[in-house]
Parts: sequence; C-alpha cells; structure tokens
Amino acid sequence: MSVLQKLLSIIMAIIPSWVIIFLKKKKKQVEKQAIVNMLSSTFMVDDINGGDGDLPKGLRRESMPKHLAVILDGNRRWAKKRGLVPVAGYEAGLATIGDFFSLCQTWKIPVVSLFMFSSENWLRPKEEVEYLLELFEGSLKHYLSRYCRRNGGRVSVIGDRSTLPDSLQKAIEEIEEETKDNKGMHLVMAMSYSGQNDIVHACQTIATKVKDGLLQPEDITKSLFEQNLQTNVTDVPAPDLLIRTSGEIRISNYYLWQSAYSEMYFTDTLWPDFGEDEFLKALLVYQQRGRRFGRT
Repeated sequence: MSVLQKLLSIIMAIIPSWVIIFLKKKKKQVEKQAIVNMLSSTFMVDDINGGDGDLPKGLRRESMPKHLAVILDGNRRWAKKRGLVPVAGYEAGLATIGDFFSLCQTWKIPVVSLFMFSSENWLRPKEEVEYLLELFEGSLKHYLSRYCRRNGGRVSVIGDRSTLPDSLQKAIEEIEEETKDNKGMHLVMAMSYSGQNDIVHACQTIATKVKDGLLQPEDITKSLFEQNLQTNVTDVPAPDLLIRTSGEIRISNYYLWQSAYSEMYFTDTLWPDFGEDEFLKALLVYQQRGRRFGRT
C-alpha cells in the first residue's frame, strides 16, 4: 500500500460517518438543483400558449387526431452517435418534448399520450434509471404544474406507481389533483407501464366483480373492458395516431388493446431530432389514410 493510500485510509477512519452521509446528501441536492435549472432553461412556459390554432398548410382541422400517442425512442442512440453519455440523450429528448408539447397545444390536439418509461426499462443501469426518474419528477414539479396553471392543461399518469420512488408518487398525486378539473389539453404519461399488465389487471378486476356477484359473465362487453383499463382517465382512450421514432417497427408493449385501430407512423428519426417538419409529415401521412374500421 502506498503512503498516499495509507494516509487516505487514516483520514477516512477519522472522518465521522455522519459527515460522509452529509456530503452525499449535499451532492444529491446539487444534482437535483442542476436538473431544476436545466428544466427551467429547456421549457419556457411563457412561450407555450393556446395560440390561434392555425394549422400549417396541407392539414385539415376536421382530420386532426383527437388522441395522439408517441413512443419516445432513440435518446440513448442519439447520445452514443455523438460520443456522449446516455443521460445527455435524455436531456436532449426532454427539450424535444417541450417543443412537441408546444406544437400540440398550438394545433389543438385534445389528448396526447407519451410512453415515458416502460416496465422493462427497470432493467437498464441503476444510475441511468435514477436520473430518468429525477427528470420526470422535475418535469412534473417545475414545468408541467406551471404550464397547467397557465393554460388549463390536465395531467394523468398511468402505470405501476408502486415501483416509483415515494417523492415521484407524491408529485404525481399532487399534479393530478391540481389539474383534474381542467379542460385544456390532456397529457397522459405512461411511467412503469406495460400494455400486457394493463390487460391482465383489467381481467382481474372484472373477474373479481363476477366472483363477488356484482357482474354476470354476459355483462362483460368491450366497453366494460375498456372502462377497466388505465386509459379510462380520458374520454378518448384509443389513439387515432401512434408515432414511434428511431426506426423500430413495433409498439413494444404499449397500448396493446387501445391501438387496435390506431394508424401507425414509424420514422428513422431519433426522438431528440424529431422536430416540427417530421411531426407535420406524420400528420400529413395520417390524414391521407382512409380509416374504415372494417367497413368498405
């Protein structure tokens, strides 16, 4: 052992454990403040308002989606292509959400769903997951709450909340309660969400009601089933259009029941690079499709 290593060992033995704990907590506070500062510079609430609702040339108001769902994919690959750490991709992706959110508000899309964090994403590195969850919490506290107060927006979060940190659960409960009666754009954020688990949970809920004599098997209809899915938080549970970025052509356990008749738009563009031009292209493609729902 070198002299320097011996000296360090002696110092660590002398420093009380509470000092080490204090320094770790202080570091955590600094990191959280950095996230708040980043969110404040990323999202300018004053720049996001209802606008006059004018649409870009080529779009038809009557054919705009009532419910738009997005799988925000490609943040890590965006960072890797630039030689950056994964969290840099998430920060860039968060900035894109701000711009995207502004366009949805301006173009008067009533319901917007974002697949923020899947039940499978818990398998990613612990430090990366913790940073992501802190970003989500910061977004709720320092951006979305101010946006909703200014524009009358509503926020709902679906997914398995029991797996989320207590502080994030509290932030979710607070913003949902604060915005529950708002009539503006409804943002549905999927965190620790699984489409398969959503269906299983609905089946369990209905089965329990049948077992308890509250329902008869013949009472079970498609409508009843949909009422027991987590998307019952909105009056428009089925997305008209589902967009996925990054070149993957699958929906990855997201809205499995709800997207039965959704139009799909897949793009190679990574989420941090998904701007107004790409969004407009997706909407134009959507409006060119014939939605027949089984009819000729």
